[in-house]
Amino acid sequence: MTDVIHALILGIVQGLTEFLPISSSAHLNIFPWVFGWEEISESFDVALHLGTLLAIIMFFYKDWIKLIKAGYNQVVNKRNTPSGRMFWYIVFATIPAGILSLILDKIVGKIIGDRINIEMLVIAITLIVMGIILYIVDKRANSSVTYKKIGFKRSMLIGISQAIAAALPGVSRSGITMTVARHLNVDRESAAKFSFMLAAPITLAAVIFDITKFTFNLPFLIGVLASFIVGVFVIKFLLDYLKKGSFKVFAIYRVIIGIVVIIIFFTRI
Repeated sequence: MTDVIHALILGIVQGLTEFLPISSSAHLNIFPWVFGWEEISESFDVALHLGTLLAIIMFFYKDWIKLIKAGYNQVVNKRNTPSGRMFWYIVFATIPAGILSLILDKIVGKIIGDRINIEMLVIAITLIVMGIILYIVDKRANSSVTYKKIGFKRSMLIGISQAIAAALPGVSRSGITMTVARHLNVDRESAAKFSFMLAAPITLAAVIFDITKFTFNLPFLIGVLASFIVGVFVIKFLLDYLKKGSFKVFAIYRVIIGIVVIIIFFTRI
């Protein structure tokens, strides 16, 4: 029963934090660390991401159908359309991000190792630093670039930035992609949507890579279902919120959580 409850809580945490720029990896590490639970396995972490991947696919299923058809037509039938270009922007932006993620993940993994307390300190620092950067960038950026006008150069820069998030827990994949997008003057709602679309291919690759390690038991199903359901609602919330709101509240939250983790860290030394 305890495993089921933990899976439910972590699934909800994953759904809440994957799409907000506050780092799901940080929160999935913080909860077990604070409450003394068993550290979640890498395969279960990926399983929770399966839930949020399904949320992206379901929420944007019309977009995906349109993009895939247009991408196919651009190559086979030579029909150059905005949707066709966007499909290939996402593909090309994902490839270098995936390669860099594997390289940086191994390097950082060797440095941090299994030292959970050191990892938590890194998480706290990256939460705070990225929170400050997100706030400054979002405040200074204009919103002159819409989703359809992101272009190849911007998509590559935003896509490659995902690698940093994969290497450093606490950076946040959505956080850094949205930050880079805002730095490139992409409007907030478009930055969020493009970030979500970019997440699908790289998350799908991780799921396929680890699928043989999955344990298809009740906690697994509960965690995936919880992250999926909550993820759908969070995507809808963020896209609606960013039509008028800013990233300020998320930046402040990151700094506060980072400070709390640092306080707990030093009380446990």
